[in-house]
Amino acid sequence: MTSNVTATDTRRLLRLALRLDALVTGANGLAYLALAGPINDLLGLPVGLQYGAGAFLAVYGVAVWLVARPERISPAAAATVVALNVLWAVASVVELAVGGLGVTTLGAVWVVMQAATVGGFAALQYLGLRKAR
Repeated sequence: MTSNVTATDTRRLLRLALRLDALVTGANGLAYLALAGPINDLLGLPVGLQYGAGAFLAVYGVAVWLVARPERISPAAAATVVALNVLWAVASVVELAVGGLGVTTLGAVWVVMQAATVGGFAALQYLGLRKAR
């Protein structure tokens, strides 16, 4: 049985997953930077953590966008994005489980949803990367 999926389709999947990740991550980082006070009130995420995470996420979003730009996406760069996304998702859940964040119930839901989103991006990126090889 032959597959109807072309190399262009798999590159398209990888590029789309990277770009969506970059946009969502960058927007999340900017929100943490611009709305740290209200987010702290709502979710219980410490303001200092939001500033640090926000700056990191904004820069990371740009870096992920740059990984997706070339005609031929670097497998090593894409694999690094996948690994970092998995690390972020796992670390978020572990930190929540050990109670280190001290978030509200809504904050805990937010952390789990964010980890699931990042894990979903990692899965799509991994799939696109694997099929592109």
